[in-house]
Amino acid sequence: MISQTLARRYAQALLALGREDGQYAAYGLELAAFTQVMENLDLGGALSNPILPKNTRRLILDRILEKLKLSKMTANFLVLLQDKGRIGHIQAINRTYQHLVDEVGNIQRATVVTAQAVDAKAQADLKATLEKLTGKTIVLETQVDPAIIGGVVARVGDLTLDGSIKTQLKNLKESLIKG
Repeated sequence: MISQTLARRYAQALLALGREDGQYAAYGLELAAFTQVMENLDLGGALSNPILPKNTRRLILDRILEKLKLSKMTANFLVLLQDKGRIGHIQAINRTYQHLVDEVGNIQRATVVTAQAVDAKAQADLKATLEKLTGKTIVLETQVDPAIIGGVVARVGDLTLDGSIKTQLKNLKESLIKG
């Protein structure tokens, strides 16, 4: 819970600065790129490891920032996280920041599960339907799960719309058992 509180505080601070200069979306992309590098190279442990001297950890961070060519604001933000000993929370901060950017842009992420891969037109139709239902711009992620037999299961935030044949068969079975 402490990690989430910290993540929200730092993410909100960066977002406020980004909204002031109109670069909040760019900062989000840079923060995501940095987080991905940290995950892929497993550098999170090195940058937050108190066994390494502080100046060594700072040199590692400086080299990463140099290679990524991040904006001054994002680089300063990451240096601040390093100086405050919060760089180990970068994944949570990034997740929270991306969520806040979505809120600002009235964007909602949705996951659609189908039994078979769907073509681009069907994806566009699903996206349009979900946008009409939620009143938000939808970023659609599709997954294939043959276990649902057919139909669609859509998850948008806390809302789950289950039109799968598997669920319909389960509901039919329950109603037959109840009489």
